[in-house]
Amino acid sequence: MNKIVIKLTLSIFAFGITNLVYGQDVDKKVLNWYNGSGTGMQTEKAYKKLKKRKSSTVVVAIIDSGMDIEHEDLKGKIWVNEDEIAGNGIDDDNNGYIDDVHGWNFLGNANGENANDIRLEMTRIYADLDKKYGSTPVTINSEEESAEYELYLEVKEEIESTRSYAEMVLGIVEQRMATADEATKAQLLRAKDHFETQLNVHYNPDFDGRAVVGDDPNDFTDVKYGNNDVEGPDAFHGTHVGGIVGAVRGNELGGDGVANDVKLMSIRAVPNGDEFDKDIALAIRYAVDNGASIINMSFGKAYSPHAMEVYEAFKYADSKGVLLVHAAGNDNKNIDEEPNYPTSMYEFQDKKLDHFLTIGASTRFPSEVKNIDVEAKAKGNAEKLAKLREKNQFAGNDLSADFSNYGKKGVDVFAPGLEIYNTVPQSDYAAIQGTSMACPMVAGAAAMLKSYFPEMSMKEIKDVLLSSSTKYVGESVVMPGGKSYDPNKASETIDFGNLSVTGGVINLYNAVNACLELEKAKAK
Repeated sequence: MNKIVIKLTLSIFAFGITNLVYGQDVDKKVLNWYNGSGTGMQTEKAYKKLKKRKSSTVVVAIIDSGMDIEHEDLKGKIWVNEDEIAGNGIDDDNNGYIDDVHGWNFLGNANGENANDIRLEMTRIYADLDKKYGSTPVTINSEEESAEYELYLEVKEEIESTRSYAEMVLGIVEQRMATADEATKAQLLRAKDHFETQLNVHYNPDFDGRAVVGDDPNDFTDVKYGNNDVEGPDAFHGTHVGGIVGAVRGNELGGDGVANDVKLMSIRAVPNGDEFDKDIALAIRYAVDNGASIINMSFGKAYSPHAMEVYEAFKYADSKGVLLVHAAGNDNKNIDEEPNYPTSMYEFQDKKLDHFLTIGASTRFPSEVKNIDVEAKAKGNAEKLAKLREKNQFAGNDLSADFSNYGKKGVDVFAPGLEIYNTVPQSDYAAIQGTSMACPMVAGAAAMLKSYFPEMSMKEIKDVLLSSSTKYVGESVVMPGGKSYDPNKASETIDFGNLSVTGGVINLYNAVNACLELEKAKAK
């Protein structure tokens, strides 16, 4: 079988679309780097430490785009609801979901139809508010309406400017395609698809991709919807995330999962577009009620109109001791100042939940090379600087991934998220990147610890993962979004300790040692 590696590089077209490079074989430097030494999580070393110890199975819920549960590298790793009889059309376990053998799909209907292409939340907000404020004159009768109108103007401006830009770029792309060679034409076609999706779906106020589901997404009492198709029409993202957590280890297929003794519960709630708050809230409750110890949340958006309902679901998980692991986001922004929803700290919260982690993305490149740009420029050697930048332009060139969001308060810790080779649908594999990949690294690390230390609470495991992370406080690194490609201009740098609460990167070997010490202390 032909296994294609899809590598999303950091080479950006002038018109703003990430370039895709295809290859037949994964770079050996990339394969399983995240489980190795150096800037990896020291996973292999951690397993060697525990080789004489037995493990117990841990259930991890993957709330995502769906999962290819028949993937060759996920055999034996898919959660099975033992109280449900497959295919009989009956809710055997009385949990409210018919034939939910491997999880649930909140983006479908009882006829087996599925929603996938969905507007962004800001577009949904705009479409609703435009009915009220789209005509003139506008009358404001209260402080609530004043805030609502300001929100309307905010999303209206962003939608109109994005649509205008997309239309302009599409014209450029079509012109270039006429004279492009085959390789360039393939890249331009992907750019064309990207911007057409922006125009026709994500930023299109008139598009309602959810209609097929048949529910009211603003009514949290309307819960009788969805189906048991846990793969759905596009499980690329969710399958990759699930594989990072629990792909079969040591079978020489793709990359190894972080956790060995794990079952993956697939909950489809993330479309091609922004997720709905109601789906996420119900997905959290489903995962908790059906035995998940850890919930992976590799999704996020800029607006959350039903934030309180999502938070109430988080509080429910927290009360049950279930660990919530969330991706920080890929906008290279400070989420202490610009929230990425869901968040660990809403405005109405008085304190953080005990079982919530937000994860930034680190790279495989050692911190020792972090200042090559600045050092070369200081020596006045522009030619050397240009060569160094050319050599590292696709690598992120530092410990913190260039795309990663960060925050001294909002991001707890970093984990590998660049060039992560793992499962994608149809028993294929891909190397991709994002905090979406860093998030399941931590979910997998927590599952691995829980499987070998079942008496430890998830709160204790969370605290161990943070305290045992490899600290880079005081290390000057290229700031996410601050990398320079100008040979005469240095990249912007920042203390890695200011990118997260811990200033660290997950280290499973350290975490295992910490768990062993805690275990000894409890035994005294």
